[in-house]
Amino acid sequence: MNRSAVARRMALCCRQLAAQGLIAGRDGNLSVRLGPERVLVTPSGFIKSLVTPADMVEVDFSGKPRRRSSRKPTSELELHLRILRHRPDVHAVVHAHPPAATGFAVAGETIPGNLLPELIFVVGPVALVPYGMSGTPELGDQVVPYLDTHDALLLANHGAVTMGGTLDEAWIRMESLEHAARIITAARAVGQPQPLTATAVERLEALRAQVRREKDA
Repeated sequence: MNRSAVARRMALCCRQLAAQGLIAGRDGNLSVRLGPERVLVTPSGFIKSLVTPADMVEVDFSGKPRRRSSRKPTSELELHLRILRHRPDVHAVVHAHPPAATGFAVAGETIPGNLLPELIFVVGPVALVPYGMSGTPELGDQVVPYLDTHDALLLANHGAVTMGGTLDEAWIRMESLEHAARIITAARAVGQPQPLTATAVERLEALRAQVRREKDA
């Protein structure tokens, strides 16, 4: 995808996240790797349901804007750049505040990884990252230890982050993460959630690992 196509897809993603209640107002931010030293990010201070492709900001991996613009990059730029620098395989990052998933993070609890096949296969294990101040290097410092083994993170008392080889992959993981959180919350309201067997979990994890190897090949 070229820059224009990526910007259009990012604007669509922002609108859909807002429409589904995964972000509100100016919340949330996206980043997409355009090349070895180019990243396209959402702008700071914009209502995401109204953001347009022209509002996206291009920066390098030090965070310096590559084009003259009146728009500033997202206040969470450092979080995105830390992830993209640490994970060359990741080409897109989605940060949102999905209510049910963030509810787990506020409660100091991660989302169980042995209840839903879709969560295991699509999202993978979900880590709960200790609290770090939003918009500061502290948040990036807290996130880095989890990046090698996770594509989805809950940020304590804050929100969630998902990553992917494409924006669509990261976007799907965010939606799937929230959907799983809602299902598990509903199951707890009804009774005691029943976990998958260890064998079923292992098979799903093996299948996910196989798909990842095939993508990397």
